Amino acid sequence: MITLHAWPTPNAHKVSIMLEECGLEYEVEAVDITTGDQFAPAFLDLSPNNRMPALVDDEGPEGKSVSIFESGAILIYLADKTGKFMPPSGNARYEVMQWLMFQMGNLGPICGQAHHFRDAAPERVPYAINRFTDEAGRLYGVMNRRLAETTYLAGDGYSIADMACWPWVRVHRYHGQPWDNFPNVKRWFDGIAARPAVQEGMKLLTDKRTKTRDILDEKSRDILFGKAQMAKR
Repeated sequence: MITLHAWPTPNAHKVSIMLEECGLEYEVEAVDITTGDQFAPAFLDLSPNNRMPALVDDEGPEGKSVSIFESGAILIYLADKTGKFMPPSGNARYEVMQWLMFQMGNLGPICGQAHHFRDAAPERVPYAINRFTDEAGRLYGVMNRRLAETTYLAGDGYSIADMACWPWVRVHRYHGQPWDNFPNVKRWFDGIAARPAVQEGMKLLTDKRTKTRDILDEKSRDILFGKAQMAKR
């Protein structure tokens, strides 16, 4: 059995979508990041960086249990396990890999900061808001130019690179990026949104999903962004 340790955020949705696309059976263990579940010793054994998601597969390589943290690593693992959504070798594999890394190293971190300073920071910092909103717009532009030439980010085939980027683009309004500026991204987004497995994957812990501003009392803000992070190290 596969167990996904998660909370309903874009990084967790990447994995739930992939699990659904692959038709794998799995169960979900909620990790409430607003109350500090990510600092529990049992979870830190799985994810020493206290970030979710983490995945445990009781039937890993050679039939042995394996645990994996970092959403990009989980996607690669599941692609290798199933032989789906990433070519096993050659240039096409690296095409997928580079767009996956685009999300891991650029789209996710920058858009996360744009969302934070636009919607979650305790005070407005115009420099930070402008800096991360503008950089998010640049990254959306990179995707828009790419998708003017290809159906999906890594070419003609739907891949884990698309699954990684799609949940982040889904909350484009939090990044200050209107669809009108990125018609090719909108076309790509709508096509993926229509996939049944994506719709199922997005049901992950829907009863727990809330807007950031609605859960940010002083205690949860400290757990997510403040000194509590340092104290738990």
